[in-house]
Parts: sequence; structure tokens; C-alpha cells
Amino acid sequence: MLYAILATDNAGSLAKRKTARQAHLARLQTLQDEGRLVLAGPLPSIDSPEPGDAGFSGSLIVAEFPDLAAAEQWAAADPYVAADVYREVRVRPFKQTFPA
Repeated sequence: MLYAILATDNAGSLAKRKTARQAHLARLQTLQDEGRLVLAGPLPSIDSPEPGDAGFSGSLIVAEFPDLAAAEQWAAADPYVAADVYREVRVRPFKQTFPA
């Protein structure tokens, strides 16, 4: 089943985000290589694809996991969690309707 992982950044976490980015991306690459990643990306803090010093307000990941517990466990082990980038991480079941 698919799960949406919606994370909210701590204020002023851009430097921490940059430091942990490669490890974070490596985990996403593994999901992609396994054919389990639907989409992933940061949420810019301003209305711009390149927010500069404004940074990001969080992240959205939609991926396949065996169950909710597995999705929550994967999300809790994210390098951004360890680096104190994320203030909150929510994991919810997700039913993809489009694209079909």
C-alpha cells in the first residue's frame, strides 16, 4: 500500500537540511531503485522552486510500504529526523487515484 509521509521542518533548519541531504537522498534513491517511490520533494517556504535563504517548510514523500508500521519506522529513521531538521513527521495511508 502507498503511504504519504508529510514532514514539517523546524524553524531555521536549512543548514542542518543541507548537511544531512546526501544521506536523505540516498534513502530515497533506494526506494526508487526498488520501484516503491511515487514522488518525493521539499516544500519551499516561499512561492519559488528555488527559495534560497528562505529554505523549506518540510517534505512530502509518497512511497509503497508493506504496512503503516513499516512506513512509520522508515520515516523515523530518516537522516533529517536524526539531524533535527524535522519538527513533526506524519504518516498516512494514501490511495492514488491519478495518474491512473
